Amino acid sequence: MFYEIKETIRQIEIDEVNENELTVGCVTSEELVSVGKRFGFDEETIEASQKANLAFRTGVDVHDNYTFAELRIVNRDGSEDFISIYVKKNCLLIVDILDEDNSTINSFMKALKKYPCTKINEERLIYRFIESLLSDGIRISEDIRNTLTEMEETIVKGRVEEHFNIELLEEKKKILKYYNYYGQILDIVETFEENDNEILDEDNLIYVSNLSSKVTRLSDDMSALNNTADHIQDAYATYLDQKMNTTMKIFTIITTIFFPLTIIVGWYGMNFQNMPELTWKYGYLYVGILSVFVVVLLVVIGKKKKWF
Repeated sequence: MFYEIKETIRQIEIDEVNENELTVGCVTSEELVSVGKRFGFDEETIEASQKANLAFRTGVDVHDNYTFAELRIVNRDGSEDFISIYVKKNCLLIVDILDEDNSTINSFMKALKKYPCTKINEERLIYRFIESLLSDGIRISEDIRNTLTEMEETIVKGRVEEHFNIELLEEKKKILKYYNYYGQILDIVETFEENDNEILDEDNLIYVSNLSSKVTRLSDDMSALNNTADHIQDAYATYLDQKMNTTMKIFTIITTIFFPLTIIVGWYGMNFQNMPELTWKYGYLYVGILSVFVVVLLVVIGKKKKWF
């Protein structure tokens, strides 16, 4: 569907597109094959819009009469949408590659209705559309920060559960995904801001510049959260070392306390012919009492020395 923006927003057909009037549109990958020829888009960019690009990369191509960008969108719930964007003189086209819940297209339509028709221009539409994609950015950062804080508290309080490291790894993967997402948007925005093919109005590029600063802040937030996750991972490693040291300390104390019994057993296990305790009536009781006495004595010494 296409919309011509003048005093009002009017839905039009592809054949009614006037290059001298501001036109915005949303099409599917299949529709782009025929629509792309009408706008003079390169076959390579049309082909790139036929399938979702699963890799985060800077998919921005600057042509003489238009700018093409691929965008892998990461939503707050972790789901992903894939679109491509064509920016031409007086024309902004969004290609829906993969958007099962139509969230991206809905964001675009909201951006379209954000301004009065007399104040709508291409730069403002780009600003509002991309801003809508970033609207959950602060809440996403807060959610991750709260999760990391809770994980840090579990380490401090010694309440670490079995799958702690896996959960931390999942948070780090989430942080990296959003960091790459913001980096991708920043590359696209900076390309629009450079305006090498002079498609956008220089006087209105301030809107695009504002986008650049917003994306940079969100990217910096993710970078800081990644550092926090690294610190928590180090703290977790230290926690495991301390836990291991405590376990080894317990085994060492137990070994120290009962080691003399090994000496006693070895001593009386030699069975020399002239050992007096072998024929003594109370020899067995004597050795038993001696063993208990030695253990109790070492426990008392350990308490005083604060071994445990």
